[in-house]
Amino acid sequence: MEYVCDAPNDRTWFRLVSEAEAMAESAEMRHAVEKHYRREREKAAESFRPLSTAFIEQEIGKEAHIQREMPLFLTLRNQDGEALVTAMLPVRGRGGGTCIIVGPGNTDPYPDHGDAIRTLGQHYGLTLERAACFPYRR
Repeated sequence: MEYVCDAPNDRTWFRLVSEAEAMAESAEMRHAVEKHYRREREKAAESFRPLSTAFIEQEIGKEAHIQREMPLFLTLRNQDGEALVTAMLPVRGRGGGTCIIVGPGNTDPYPDHGDAIRTLGQHYGLTLERAACFPYRR
């Protein structure tokens, strides 16, 4: 995981940067972020074009390309490392893409963690409104 930013009340946002981290997040949070992570990673990998035709050099830059081109997958953690919220933000944290923010078991994280979600939005210059980002409105 990579540190992203601090949030109020001793919580911290981190970026998930590997499939293993997405798998662990899915298990702990009881939702399907792993499936979304894998699908987006595959799409980003398919868009990679090697700069060299030499076989041994064709993977150079691929991982950096994937990290640049796939949506951001983030997790909010408390001081004990417990996962509280999972977020998928548009590519490079810029507007124009899909935003999904959920709590454990796909519950609504906004009542308990709305301040931390606002902090994440401010960090990326996004407005992460519940109506647009929480897909399971009831």
